Amino acid sequence: MRLSLLLLLLLLPGPPPTPGMEDAAFPHLGESSQPPPRACPPRCSCPRADTVDCNGLDLQVFPDNITRAAQHLSLQNNQLQELPYNELSRLSSLRTLNLHNNLISSEGLPDEAFESLTQLQHIYVAHNKLSVAPQFLPRSLRVADLAANQVTEIFPLTFGEKPALRSVYLHNNQLSNAGLPPDAFHGSEAVVILSLSSNRLSYLPPSLPPSLERLHLQNNLISKVPRGALSRQTHLRELYLQHNQLTDSGLDATTFSKLHHLEYLDLSHNRLASVPAGLPRTLAVLHLGRNRIRRVEAARLRGARGLRYLLLQHNQLGATGLPAGALRPLRGLHTLHLYGNGLDRVPLALPRRLRALVLPHNHVTTLGARDLAGTPGLAELNLAYNRLVSARVHRRAFRPLRALRSLDLAGNLLTRLPGGLPGGLHTLRLQRNQLRALEPEPLAGLDQLRELSLAHNRLRVGDIGPGTWHELQALQGKQASHDQHRTGRLPGPPAPECGGYSGQPRAGPDPAATHNSTSATGREPPSPEGSSSVAQTPGAPLGHGPRRRCLSGASTRLSQASRAWPGSWGQGRCVHTQGAPGETQARSSHARHADHTSPAGRGPHSPHKWRRQQ
Repeated sequence: MRLSLLLLLLLLPGPPPTPGMEDAAFPHLGESSQPPPRACPPRCSCPRADTVDCNGLDLQVFPDNITRAAQHLSLQNNQLQELPYNELSRLSSLRTLNLHNNLISSEGLPDEAFESLTQLQHIYVAHNKLSVAPQFLPRSLRVADLAANQVTEIFPLTFGEKPALRSVYLHNNQLSNAGLPPDAFHGSEAVVILSLSSNRLSYLPPSLPPSLERLHLQNNLISKVPRGALSRQTHLRELYLQHNQLTDSGLDATTFSKLHHLEYLDLSHNRLASVPAGLPRTLAVLHLGRNRIRRVEAARLRGARGLRYLLLQHNQLGATGLPAGALRPLRGLHTLHLYGNGLDRVPLALPRRLRALVLPHNHVTTLGARDLAGTPGLAELNLAYNRLVSARVHRRAFRPLRALRSLDLAGNLLTRLPGGLPGGLHTLRLQRNQLRALEPEPLAGLDQLRELSLAHNRLRVGDIGPGTWHELQALQGKQASHDQHRTGRLPGPPAPECGGYSGQPRAGPDPAATHNSTSATGREPPSPEGSSSVAQTPGAPLGHGPRRRCLSGASTRLSQASRAWPGSWGQGRCVHTQGAPGETQARSSHARHADHTSPAGRGPHSPHKWRRQQ
């Protein structure tokens, strides 16, 4: 009886639980201990509660089910043709919208599309099919990228009245001056980077933001900089005007005179006949290559006394265009490029502190005893592919150059090694001459020589004097393969070889030649001078950057001064390239041009290591 009563009590339901007394940590029947899954559009990824990544899914329709809490939305590399207003307007928390590389036209982007996105800071719409810019972008915007579209017109509120706006990219569009309103940047006083390169501008636009630090206008049709157009841009550090149609009449003495912070000026590939007047004293790099300059006057350079790098390659200086003392005002000049100017001798009275003199492909026939005496600090001398003959190279011509580390005499008419070579020489290039003998005397004392190039001469085994290699204990690469094929191996200690040129070497890359090209993603190269073949930042001081040994098929590794500037003659030598760092995980993959502040500040791409230390 007692047992039956006990069983009955156990089967009876207990009293109802008191509200608020449940154990919240204890899972109830049918429930999971895991948090509910986040809402995420099909096939997209949502690594964080505020990030939706739908990159590269070939989407043709704007995805639904995007959480209202999304702050970063990536839709790049799809096939979207339009943005539905209803879907976009509810995403009021968005800070980054990446629409790079789609098929969006201006008709598919309604004017009111961005009205409700009051927190938007970064918008990337590069590589689409916009014919006009959006009429309105949010006031909160910081970075706007509309590069590589077909934009012919922007509006006052596209970029105007944006107090936080810092970077605007409009390169590779079809903008003419008529498509830029005079108040395009009114109320946007924080813009530091503006890219308008590769458009159809015929003159430098007026009313640009006074806060600009970097301005890209290369590869347009600009023939004139109107008087006063740059008078307010006193913070400008870098100005790119290469590949335009500028003539002397399109500039005046005041064009650059107000730019009190300008450090980098690229005027290459224009139609200038003289060095511009009114250059600021802060200028560190002046690129005037591939113009029509016939004469350099000292008066034009007096204002630019801080100049470190002067590039004058491929002009028309000839025998009289660089008179003695013309560069004397440039006391701190580090590198001088005069490639391909028809010079018949080494310029006289060069700045005493010069470290790199690049003179290949001229008509120099003679080197006197005192021709180089005025530049005792020279570390790199390039006289390749001139017309030097041994009888006209004085035996003491190189003796004053005690700091010389790299000497390039390739492609001349030398029949014997020059005498009086500095003992600190590391690299000696003599390929493609007419050397008939190799004696130990000219090489005596070169105990630091690491690389010697002798290919394409007339040397035979019997022409190598005994003991020739004895003094060259530091030699790492001896290149003479094109002499050996007839005569057998040259005598000497075994050493790793560096391949020589096959055929005539090409001219070194012009620093501006690659700068106008746009990457596959729509950005211009992060460095004003190019990117594909040179590891170092334009104007980097001597010795910066990684060092690389010779690679197969290269004549020698780049000398330090050659690496310091892309214009150094040296195509085909060992090079090292590196990419620029990205900015944010939500940013489009192509946005690598100039917005990141790593010099061209940015990292090479710090980029500008030529920039003075503040």
